[in-house]
Amino acid sequence: MNVQKEIKKFEQTHSEFKATKLTFKGVEGFDVYNCSQPFMWEDKAYIFGRIEHHDEWMRSWIRLFTKTGQDEWTLVPDSTLYQLEDPYLAIIKDELVFGGTHVRVKQSELDTYYGYFYKGTEIDNLYYFTTGPDYMKDIRLVELASGKIGVFSRPRSQEILKQHGSESMIGFTIIDSIQDLNDEVIEHAPLIEGLFSDGEWGGCNQAFLLDSGKIGVLGHVSYQDETSEQTVYANMSFVFDPETRDVADYKIIATRASYPAGPAKKPHLQQVAFTSGMVDLKDGTAELYSGIGDCEEGKVIIDYPFKDYGKMVQNQYNIYG
Repeated sequence: MNVQKEIKKFEQTHSEFKATKLTFKGVEGFDVYNCSQPFMWEDKAYIFGRIEHHDEWMRSWIRLFTKTGQDEWTLVPDSTLYQLEDPYLAIIKDELVFGGTHVRVKQSELDTYYGYFYKGTEIDNLYYFTTGPDYMKDIRLVELASGKIGVFSRPRSQEILKQHGSESMIGFTIIDSIQDLNDEVIEHAPLIEGLFSDGEWGGCNQAFLLDSGKIGVLGHVSYQDETSEQTVYANMSFVFDPETRDVADYKIIATRASYPAGPAKKPHLQQVAFTSGMVDLKDGTAELYSGIGDCEEGKVIIDYPFKDYGKMVQNQYNIYG
């Protein structure tokens, strides 16, 4: 897929969306964006959000919010503050598995970053248990029909760029249990070929087990628009067979233009839509959540993207019960 052409075609044929921005209470003075998948836990709807001052970079925290109204989320009082970026949530064996990106700086300059992982059954008492590879974001987990765990990686390096023409790729491997998750397993996940053309990059943002046994993947695909000097991120999806490693129905499902207009953290980030998660409305449509402009969180109603491949299995990802 040539993402530049596909985005243009998508925006020409998908010009009207029912979209809104999320409101976050209890964190006034902060931007909230690049949230986790919304989820249910002990009969309450939650979302983890990245909070950051608008004029600051590499100084983010993750906080927990609960749903208090239509597109309104309120900070859970005294909830844990994680010094991480871009939260991620999976439910595996009836346990919460939570992650985010820890950025390491040296004298205010970026040094490297890692994925940190926590787990547990108490939403505000999660235990740190492992760290991902150096210089890797967007590691995602999904419980498979077999009971094993699928692991999506996102290696990024000059070697990846040299070999594949892409700044980052998506890898996938399978582990027997959460105890087997570590940096070496993630680092050596075999790559999924054919997702990105030269000059493009992307990653998996959320993965859902479907009742067909396949995996419904939500992700982002990106490129640098040299004409407009914009860094473009679009919401995409595909279906992945964990046994054959076949990819099906790879497509753009929304772009920044699909969401309400708004500010961007930096001038070159005006076309950024960084996928968060999705709620199946079970009427042929779904709510797609996304960070927008690296400073806000939006929601748009789309056609359920996996309709020919199965329904989502885990009800905890449906915040409407």
